Order: sequence, then C-alpha cells, then structure tokens
Amino acid sequence: MSDEVLEAGKLPPALLAEVLVTGRPVPPELLLPPTVGEDAGVVAVQGGALIAASDPVTLTGQDVGAHAVLVNANDIAVMGARPRWFTATVLLPPGTTDNEVRALYRRMHEALAALDAVLVGGHVEITDAVRRTVVVGHMMGLREDGGFARTAALEPGHVVLQIGPAPVEGAAVLAAEAGAQLEGRVAPAMLAAGAGALTDPGISVVDAALRATALGATAMHDPTEGGLSAGLYEMAETAGIRLVVARDAVLWYEPGRAMAKALGIDPWGLLASGALLAAFPAGTAEAALATLTAEGFSCAPIARAEAGHGVGFQSGGDVPRFARDEMIRVVSADG
Repeated sequence: MSDEVLEAGKLPPALLAEVLVTGRPVPPELLLPPTVGEDAGVVAVQGGALIAASDPVTLTGQDVGAHAVLVNANDIAVMGARPRWFTATVLLPPGTTDNEVRALYRRMHEALAALDAVLVGGHVEITDAVRRTVVVGHMMGLREDGGFARTAALEPGHVVLQIGPAPVEGAAVLAAEAGAQLEGRVAPAMLAAGAGALTDPGISVVDAALRATALGATAMHDPTEGGLSAGLYEMAETAGIRLVVARDAVLWYEPGRAMAKALGIDPWGLLASGALLAAFPAGTAEAALATLTAEGFSCAPIARAEAGHGVGFQSGGDVPRFARDEMIRVVSADG
C-alpha cells in the first residue's frame, strides 16, 4: 500500500473505486451504490426511485450558486429523472459582503426556478478554510416508475451521440479566471462569448437528457472535470467496452477551443458540462439524431461502442487522456 502524494483534481479511478467499497452488504433499497463513472446514486423509496447526486464548484468563484445548481441538475437528468430538490453547503472566505451573499443566492434561486426545482436546505458560513467561495451542491430527483438510466448500460453496437458542444463550461471558467491573460490573445468577441457561456449556450443538459431518455437512450453521461475525454473514458470503462471516436464529428465550442489554444492547454481535457453523451442502439440512433436535430438540439454521432477496452480514434491512435482537468494548469499557474 503506497502513501503517494496526490495532485489536485479528481482522484485516480483505482483509488476512488477502492475507497467507495464499504465492506458491508449493499442494502436492498440501494439500487445503484456509489460507482466510478456513474453520475448519481439511486435509492428505492415508496414513490419510486430517488436519484441523488453531489458535486462541488471549486475551480471558479464567479456565479458559483447557479453553476452548482446546473452541474448537479445534469447528474440527475442523465439518470433519466427531472431535478427536483437541492441542498447547498456554501463556504465563503473572510471579506465576503452581504450583497455578495445576496447575489449568490439570487442566482442560485433563478437557476433552480428555470429547472422547476427548489432549495430545500443546506449550510452557509464564512471561514478562513477557503480562499474563494466554494459551493457543494446536492440534487435529488424522483423516477416514479422506479427506472433509471446508467452509464454501465452501454453495449457493443451502441452509437454515442454528442448533444451540445464542448468545452462550454471550460470557456466560462477561463473567461472568469484567466480573462486578463486572454486579453489580446483571443478575439474580443470570443472572450465576451465565453464570459456569458454559463447561460448562452449554457451548461445545462437537463432538457437534452430528458428528451434523449424519452427517445430510448440506453446510457448517458455528463462530462465535467477532465473534459470530453474523461467522459468518454468513464463511459467505456464503466461499461467494460471500447469506444471508437470519429474525430471530425466532435462538436466544439469555438470560444472555448480558442481560449484553450491561447493558453496552451488541450480542449479535450477541459471542463465540459453542456455536452451530453447519450448512447442509443444502432437501430434507433439515426431516428433519435433526426428528432433531436429537428427539435433544435446541436447533435452528432461521435462514437461507436465495440468489444474491447479504451477510447481510440477511427483514424488510429488513442483519444488523449488527462490525469487532471486542464483548467487546473491555468488556475495553479494563476495563483
């Protein structure tokens, strides 16, 4: 057993899998226990299946109330449920003003209202344990039919659609945290687009995920930290299959890609909320793609599942993989 010092970012998958094991029998009401690569857990309740997820926002201090709502809502939606109830632990650094607190909660409530979800509790305090505002969100939703989607349901022959471009979330955070570095290095219009990217085009995949569920998606995943690359690898490894990616089919958010290039980081590994990965059986993927496109979703088939392991390009070579999100290189360099 090693005592290796860990880098900032997600835990290595093997370590995470190790610490999630409780050593106790899984109770029957826990339909989906904590699992590497799954976006949420599922508990059987009298009214159906309760979907619960938790995610923090730590890489930016800007608009974190709304940001936390959106990324947690995505994790519920990719399980096929509508986000309903939200709790938030809000940690504020010394020097925070009362108007800053009001603004954070106003934006949080606005984001919840847009989803028809509600704040049901949480905790807030000012503490010198943080240097900037940190919000740890917890979202829940209910599937009254007791069903739910899961990443592990991906099978050979399935087609993975990308719904929404990447890296939208990365663009928003780069504009907030590295705006001064980017001035003069990217077009002003690109920087302005990134500054508003949290809401336009937005990082919510709730509508897309619920629509994909209705169209028969068998597995969905919300790529966040580690970018589009991490999302694809997590899908492949959780399901025990190989994904073959059509490089030219990937939908890119050009402001995010331009900012990444200017900073010398790779958009494949950059925060990617706003892009949904949804898998469909080969026989239904084309119809689902046509319907989603007709309904105004930006959508493309970017990968096919097959027997094997890993994530590679059709043209050869592996999709690049990142030990931590590329954003951390920028945040660490900045401070």
